[in-house]
Amino acid sequence: MNGPRFGPVSRRTVSEEIRDALLESMASGLLPPGTRLPSERALCEDFGVARTSVREAMRSLLALGRIRKIGNRFHVMETFPEVSVDPRVNQVRELFECRRVMEVAIARLAAVRASYAERAELRRQAESFGGDMAVEDFRRADRHFHLTVARCCGNPMLQELYGKVLDGVLAAEEFDAIFDTGDPPAVREVIEQSCAAHRRIAEAIVAGGAERASRSAEAHLDEVERSMIARMA
Repeated sequence: MNGPRFGPVSRRTVSEEIRDALLESMASGLLPPGTRLPSERALCEDFGVARTSVREAMRSLLALGRIRKIGNRFHVMETFPEVSVDPRVNQVRELFECRRVMEVAIARLAAVRASYAERAELRRQAESFGGDMAVEDFRRADRHFHLTVARCCGNPMLQELYGKVLDGVLAAEEFDAIFDTGDPPAVREVIEQSCAAHRRIAEAIVAGGAERASRSAEAHLDEVERSMIARMA
């Protein structure tokens, strides 16, 4: 079909770059309201990426209300919603606001206060993460890792409060949905991204890089929040 063409993108944040490229095309008029998007195969060829990345971008655009599915093809929405009315989205955002307020500060404090033994344990845990982990093994290791970071901050009260917020996130149905997509390659991509994020956080804390630790923690939270909201579509 005739329409805009897209060039290859960086592998750093593939699905986000695809999403942003499509949003830019919508804003510029290259993909006006009502337009049928190119097929999944065509988008994969245009961007030079795997189907899992295109699917993740589509889920994100659906969550934003910028596209809708008619039959087996996606179309640009005729009108864009101004606000989300899905209470689940608001709940997830509130949970992540709480988590972000605590976890970014915790990572910064951990980089400064963690003992030698705590840094060694954090390094060991980070090295145990691998993209081939089973889902349940990853989820257990994920919770244990974040609680270990909280312990490293040297503030028992903050650690206890953070544990409650973390348990709230991990118990949310939307978090379960990240790992229950019926699309094993997409789940594998989520696990690989999270494992890499955990290693970056650990490396920064072990090295005593407070700013780098807080930035890495915030970037990880942004990524997980987007994944949860995208899967509500």
